[in-house]
Amino acid sequence: MVKIEIEYLGDLMCEVTHSPSGNKFFTDAPLDNQGQARYISPTDLLAASIGSCVATIMGIKAKANNIEIKGMKILTFKEMINTPFRRVDKLTLEIIFPNKLDDKDYELLSNVVKVCPVTKSLLPEIELEYSFKYALEV
Repeated sequence: MVKIEIEYLGDLMCEVTHSPSGNKFFTDAPLDNQGQARYISPTDLLAASIGSCVATIMGIKAKANNIEIKGMKILTFKEMINTPFRRVDKLTLEIIFPNKLDDKDYELLSNVVKVCPVTKSLLPEIELEYSFKYALEV
């Protein structure tokens, strides 16, 4: 079990502390929900979580199969909906591999997105969309 400590600082800001490492960061409400967007919002953290989770599990799979993906980038786009209540509606991930992969490696890594623990923890109503590109195509 991992403990994450959140202290509400007022003015819609929180300080978040990751207990195992002691690292801290701040959150703020987004501009479209009464915040000032001084820091990342909680729902932006969800988008960041899925992107970094996909990158991490791809890294695990790549390391186990001697596939070099250092420099891979994942752009994550979050769309909100306000009805019947405010929530994340769609997450789109654009995964950009730094180098061309052969078909076997591409298939292996592109299938990893289906087993991301963050993805598996989301409501089924949240739409997920993935695209894969190579840095030379961007």
